[in-house]
Amino acid sequence: MRVAITRLRGGLVPFAAVAVVLAVLPVLGVPREWLLYLFLFFIYLALANMWNLLAGYSGLICLCPAAFVGLAGYTVAIGTWVGLPFYLGIIAGAIAAAAFALLISFPVFRLRGIYFAIGTLVLPEVLKAWFLLWRPVGGVMVGRGAGYAVKGVAGVSLTEWYWVALVIGMASIFIMRTILSSKLGLGLAAIRDNDTTAASSGIDVFRLKLYSFVIGAFIMGMAGAVFYSYSGYIEPVGAFNIRWLLIALLATVIGGEGIEKGPIIGTAIVVILHFLLARYTGISLLIQGALLIIIMLLVPQGIVGYIEKTRAYRSLSKLASGR
Repeated sequence: MRVAITRLRGGLVPFAAVAVVLAVLPVLGVPREWLLYLFLFFIYLALANMWNLLAGYSGLICLCPAAFVGLAGYTVAIGTWVGLPFYLGIIAGAIAAAAFALLISFPVFRLRGIYFAIGTLVLPEVLKAWFLLWRPVGGVMVGRGAGYAVKGVAGVSLTEWYWVALVIGMASIFIMRTILSSKLGLGLAAIRDNDTTAASSGIDVFRLKLYSFVIGAFIMGMAGAVFYSYSGYIEPVGAFNIRWLLIALLATVIGGEGIEKGPIIGTAIVVILHFLLARYTGISLLIQGALLIIIMLLVPQGIVGYIEKTRAYRSLSKLASGR
């Protein structure tokens, strides 16, 4: 326990320093484009960190980030139509995503391996079909299905949204560090390696998986609620799109799955790809999917994993050579 606390405290100083530097960037007159890039980086980072928590540390190949993102986005949008302030709607959206995760956990946790992945993959499609049939609250239908404009966000500047996204991105890093430094992190690592052995050792597999599932859904939902509040509009096809899964998956795999720093590097690359592929919207998903396959084949441990493996190999070589 003392080692875990020391590790957590030891990382707080550089973490706080980086957070302060990022927070003052708008005050220093950083170009608007940079703020937009960083806004997306923080939103995507929250998604990637939580997917890394689920897949990399809990062994849950969860393919439904779009369900959490879309449901939270719709919660904040519909909430503003019935009089709820958007900032409370963001919290309500995160709670709705967590509640949805809690609800579906009982049936989907009965599935294992590839069956769990398939079971979670269909959830965004079910929600998309539902909201395509949804009827707007207090207004006429816009776009495909029930498209909603988020009310009350017109006067919020990009700088303010940047700070909100910064808090969410930094919170996702802090949550990951806290979990990995706790008994929960040790239990999840044991479940990831072999859940049967973990259960026989007295670990409550269902409870720990449920904790990580609900926490991941809450943060993903909050990221989605902030994204759609900034966008000012939400509709079913975009909200429950597979691109949300690809963002989280690609960022984690590029950086290194099951590595704490992996999603940070991977997310930076994904944001760069987002803007580079903006002109190729018709085939951008195809390009990202091909890139994902290439990375999994050539560098399965990710960039950070490859660097750490190379450093370890060099250290062993120096020890073996007596240098």
